Amino acid sequence: MPHSDLPRTLGALRTSPFFHQLETGRPLKEELRSNLICKLERGQTLFPGVVGYEDTVVPQVVNAILSRHNFILLGLRGQAKTRIARMLTSLLDDHMPYIAGCEIKDHPLAPICKQCRDRVSAMGDDTPIAWISAADRYIEKLATPDVTIADMIGDIDPIKAARSGQDISNELTIHYGLLPRANRGLFVVNELPDLAGKVQVGLFNIMQEGDVQIKGYPVRLPLDVMLVFTANPEDYTARGKIITPLKDRIGSEIRTHYPLTVAQGMEITRQEAWTRRKSPAQIEIPPYVHEVVEQIAFLARDDKRVDKRSGVSQRLPISVLENVVSNAERRALRTKEGETVPRILDLYAALPSMTGKLELEYEGELKGGDAIGRELIRSAVGKVFNTYFDNVNLRQVVQWFELGGELRLDENMTARQIVEQLNGIRDLLEFTGKLGLSHNESDAMRASAGEFILEGLYAHKRISRNEELAFVAGDRSSRDERRDEREDFPKRGGGFDPRRGGGGGGRRNLN
Repeated sequence: MPHSDLPRTLGALRTSPFFHQLETGRPLKEELRSNLICKLERGQTLFPGVVGYEDTVVPQVVNAILSRHNFILLGLRGQAKTRIARMLTSLLDDHMPYIAGCEIKDHPLAPICKQCRDRVSAMGDDTPIAWISAADRYIEKLATPDVTIADMIGDIDPIKAARSGQDISNELTIHYGLLPRANRGLFVVNELPDLAGKVQVGLFNIMQEGDVQIKGYPVRLPLDVMLVFTANPEDYTARGKIITPLKDRIGSEIRTHYPLTVAQGMEITRQEAWTRRKSPAQIEIPPYVHEVVEQIAFLARDDKRVDKRSGVSQRLPISVLENVVSNAERRALRTKEGETVPRILDLYAALPSMTGKLELEYEGELKGGDAIGRELIRSAVGKVFNTYFDNVNLRQVVQWFELGGELRLDENMTARQIVEQLNGIRDLLEFTGKLGLSHNESDAMRASAGEFILEGLYAHKRISRNEELAFVAGDRSSRDERRDEREDFPKRGGGFDPRRGGGGGGRRNLN
């Protein structure tokens, strides 16, 4: 029904199709349950855009709603906990009637606040009715240590009492907190452990008896609300804890997780990263670049130098991919090319979007975030390289370096110039077919693929770097390998230095 056609008085509401539904007194959790059952029967997607939870988290959320439970989502940062909570509004009715002007969205047929009871008693069928959308029935609070009982539940409002001339003990002088204002809707508390223990105690009644008691008033408000909490379990000791009686009252505890496979992670990153942007240069991202970016996050989660209690958020590959595309875009604007393809060089330029998202253990702190980031990039390249070239003989490419060949890939060079130099290495560009490239691919794509192959050989130490930090044959100098643990690209002569961030017009020597 169009919003303009919805009944606007209690009398009109009684004669409308909505009346039977209201008369039955269907509570919020039953509304969620009924709408969820309809979606399940129709085979609809419950949480579109949430990837990797189809067989784990989503069934548990469904079970909690079918059981009419309040529930908590427990998981490390960047695991879509808040997104899932916000998408629960899709299980609410499109429009819900309430007594117009009521702060707690009172039920037209069963008002619980004194002001609404008085209005219905005085006006009868002429009582004005307003309508609220599903999205507006969602209230979210980020828990912080300074949140008080008055913020959450409510308190005496002396200013309201003075202005209305009411006695301060009158129920009409109540200032309602966030929880009563969420009546007949969803109330979500993010980072629950940050909520002070005495405030958590204030949630006991609403979760068990279904009402709240506001300080100073001999009145109990039987609220109709569903509570959803989110928390990072590893933060309990540092930032507080969920008190045991509150945990006992939470119906379901649902554990979230990071993507279980690289393919799932890539799907999330493609969906969330801002890569489809308007730009003078057409940007195309090869599959192997997507794989390397995602592999960085997976390797970081397994790296003993990275704090596993903090986790490695899915925001890391999203931010890295955005930065990789931006560096490729910047290069195309400088070289005035109409098309650009991200290269491995751009991954090193994206280090600033990576290091801030890695919480390091003591060993990692000693080495430094930049060094850890560069090692993760190199390891990720090596791992993805294996998926394409595990059984491919690249001996002639390695031999070209062993015979003293040298290749300089300057960031200021156009893709055509890079391809011309790569053509100097026997059969190198022929191997790009293993990456899915055809002979009529653009120069930008071939340049990126050729550089990926060389970087993969370096990742497996089949070629190395010389004292100037340029790639050389793998058996020339073992001491240069140790030195390369600290640096990846030449900084001499205006070269690219990842520690400074961004490009810099540097060049790389591949010997």
